[in-house]
Amino acid sequence: MNPRILGRAGAYLVLLAGAVISLVPFYWMAVAATHHTADLFGSPPPFMPGGALMDNLSRLQNEHRFGRVVVNSLGVALVYTVLSSLISAMCGYGLAKYSFRGRGILLGVVLATMMIPMQVLLVPLFQMMANLGWTDTYQAVILPFLANAFGIFLMRQAFLAFPDELIESARIDGASDMRIFYQVVLPGVRPQLGALIIFTFMSQWNSFIWPLLMLNTEEKFTVPIALNQMIGLSHVDYSGLMLGSFVATLPIMIVFFVFQRQFVAGLLGGAVKG
Repeated sequence: MNPRILGRAGAYLVLLAGAVISLVPFYWMAVAATHHTADLFGSPPPFMPGGALMDNLSRLQNEHRFGRVVVNSLGVALVYTVLSSLISAMCGYGLAKYSFRGRGILLGVVLATMMIPMQVLLVPLFQMMANLGWTDTYQAVILPFLANAFGIFLMRQAFLAFPDELIESARIDGASDMRIFYQVVLPGVRPQLGALIIFTFMSQWNSFIWPLLMLNTEEKFTVPIALNQMIGLSHVDYSGLMLGSFVATLPIMIVFFVFQRQFVAGLLGGAVKG
């Protein structure tokens, strides 16, 4: 048999094995969500779906108001994603296409903020939000981290590859700077923008420490906080925890599949020339 065919078949088998291994935790999470907690510690443990899905879902809603929690997280994550992606795109465009004194220093300062651990910022940011009277509010969760250094750098690199000739041509035609940005430049970097949207949504959706510090009212909790409430000192609701975790993965999967093509193109955009 052709060695090339054997090599390709071996590569596919390795990729298939890796995919199966990666999907096993998600399968177990889905199976555990359909059983009672006591059933999960049986011998052998269940490997097929059970019939307790509706009971677990009802308990999750009654004890933790999980439907409201998911809506809270979706609202916070969507608002943060839209605003942060827009700010990152505008800042990246300014650093890439406008010449001004101190541009390199400003970029260095932006990149330097990526080396500051978030734990160092928690106390001063908490004091700032308390002085503003914003504790237990969503604006305190969203606003402090809108200017994302990674997003600014990513979009700057994308705009650097955008042809200056198209921008000058649009200016000659009488287009304003904002119109050039929204109608000419931004559509040309959709792959990188799609990658940024996925990254930004995931980071906010999974954010735990800062919302935990800011939000005190149970009705305002986000998904990570609600999942943490299921872990008690003497009892852990494993079936509810698995069901909540499974529900929490669905929005991330939907966002990824919607922007999958742009995400892959954005990752490969810097590796392919010509």
